[in-house]
Amino acid sequence: MRLAVGLLLGGCVLAGAARAYEPTALPGTATALFETTSPAASVVLPLGRYMDGSLPQIEVEGQLRRRSWEIGSSGMTTLQILRPLRRELDAQEYEIILDCAAAACGGYDFRYEIPVLPAPEMYVDLFDFRVLTAKREAGGTTEYVYILVSRGRARGFVQVYDVVVADPGQPAQTKAVGETPVAQTAPGPSTVAAAGLIDRLRRTGHVVLSDLEFASGADELTDRESQSLATLAEFLKGNPARIIALVGHTDAVGSLDANIALSRRRAASVRATLLNRYGVSGQQVTAHGTGYLAPLSSNLTPDGREMNRRVEAILLAAE
Repeated sequence: MRLAVGLLLGGCVLAGAARAYEPTALPGTATALFETTSPAASVVLPLGRYMDGSLPQIEVEGQLRRRSWEIGSSGMTTLQILRPLRRELDAQEYEIILDCAAAACGGYDFRYEIPVLPAPEMYVDLFDFRVLTAKREAGGTTEYVYILVSRGRARGFVQVYDVVVADPGQPAQTKAVGETPVAQTAPGPSTVAAAGLIDRLRRTGHVVLSDLEFASGADELTDRESQSLATLAEFLKGNPARIIALVGHTDAVGSLDANIALSRRRAASVRATLLNRYGVSGQQVTAHGTGYLAPLSSNLTPDGREMNRRVEAILLAAE
C-alpha cells in the first residue's frame, strides 16, 4: 500500500532542527553533478520491494534536498559504492527500511515507480542498480534518506534524497492512497496496473506501454489484448481535451535512419490501434519515433534490446 504522511511545516522550527544527512563516505573520485534544496516539498519514497502488483511507498513532506554524483572510472560495483554509505547511516543511528538490488527490488516495475533525477544528473541501468531507504528520529524531527546507485559504462552514479520533516508535537496524520493490483495477463515484458498507469502518466508526464509486443524489426502489434491501451483509451475518451504523443523506440540493430523510421511506424501502429479498436479520437493522439537514441538499458544484451523496443505515451494536455 502507499501511505501519505501529512505534517505541518514550521519554517523556523525546520531551519533550527534540521540535521540533514551528509554522504561523506563517497569514493574519492566522486564529482558533484546536481544539488537543489526546497524548503517545503513532498516526495514519494519506496519502503519495500515491488511484489504482487504493488510497491510499498510513503509520501513525506518537508525540507527536501536532492543531490547526485558521478563516480570516475574506478571499476567499482554498485555494492562497493553503496556499502560505505550504508555503514555511515548505521553509524549515525538511521533505521534501514529498504535495501535491495535490481531484480530483487522488482526490476522494471520498481524502477518506474521510484523518483529518479533526469539525465544527465542520474543514469540507471535496469539490470544494475541498488536502492536504500532509511529513517531517523532525533531532535524533534524525522528524517528520511533515499539513495539510488547505478552504473553506466565505466562510471558510477549516486543519487541522494534527504527529507527533514518538522515534528510539531502532534501525531502524524496518515491515510491510504488507492492502488489497484496488477491484472495478470499472458506473459510479456510486463503487466500494467490500470489505475497505476494513469497515475504514473499524470505524475511523471510519460509512461511506457509495457505490455505491447514488438519483435526486432517488426512494426505491427500482435492481436493480443493490451490492458495498457484499453486503460489509456478510457482515459482519453473521458475528456476530449486530453492529448498524448506516442513515441516509438527501437534496439540498436541496424542503422539509425532505419530505426527512426521503424520506431515511427511502431508508434503509428499503436495510434491506429487506439483509434480503430478502442475508438479514440485522432485529434488526441500523435505518433513519433526516436530510433535507438533513448535506450532504457544496454543494447549489448538480448534482455536489454527487448526492453529498448517499446512505445511510450507522453502527456501533452491533461484537461
